[in-house]
Amino acid sequence: MITSPLTAQVLFHIGPVPITEPVVVTWGLMAALTTTGLLGTHKLRLDAKPVQATLELLISAVRDQIRETMRNDPEPYLPFLATLFIFIVSANLLALLPGVEPPTAHLETDAALAIIVFLAVHYFGVRARGLGGYLADFAKPTWIMLPLNLLSEVTRTFSLMVRLFGNIMSGVFIIGIVLSLVGLLVPIPFMALELLTGLIQAYIFTVLAMVFIGGAVGHTPSSSRSPR
Repeated sequence: MITSPLTAQVLFHIGPVPITEPVVVTWGLMAALTTTGLLGTHKLRLDAKPVQATLELLISAVRDQIRETMRNDPEPYLPFLATLFIFIVSANLLALLPGVEPPTAHLETDAALAIIVFLAVHYFGVRARGLGGYLADFAKPTWIMLPLNLLSEVTRTFSLMVRLFGNIMSGVFIIGIVLSLVGLLVPIPFMALELLTGLIQAYIFTVLAMVFIGGAVGHTPSSSRSPR
């Protein structure tokens, strides 16, 4: 049975708070990623084992992308952006597990991710340039642009949320429809497409976060220290 992508099944309640399926899946995913991270970084070795080697490859790729996109020292932004990318990739790929719906196919998860990016942009901007210097940019090139600049901050956050939600939800929805009509094996090509879509959407979301943060912090040529 295919349900509305805008609704989520309530599994139980904690007091008056309903706990939905995407929330439980997200908790499970966070626990799995935390465990993997702890195991992969425990007793680091030069001859890296598969988990450590995979994590190192991912971190190196994100570091290089930050340097290329933001033109800044990647280290102050690497923990946030690498975590964001790994979480979104993992969440998107849950669509390939039978009976598991990825949390990114639900609007509330994507809204939370977009809000986190929104807050991170302003945090890094203020940290790098100071509160006064950062806020002054919203009145450039003239104070008349202040409302439009503020509105653009909201609209691009909304766009970030809708882009991820629309692409992941549509893939899950199509696989569900085909599976209900024709059986188990036929959706395999769609699942391969969903795998590619999940990777691409995680990449796009993370790169856009880099672009937004890069615009907020400006160019900081020093590569030996974090933003003040």
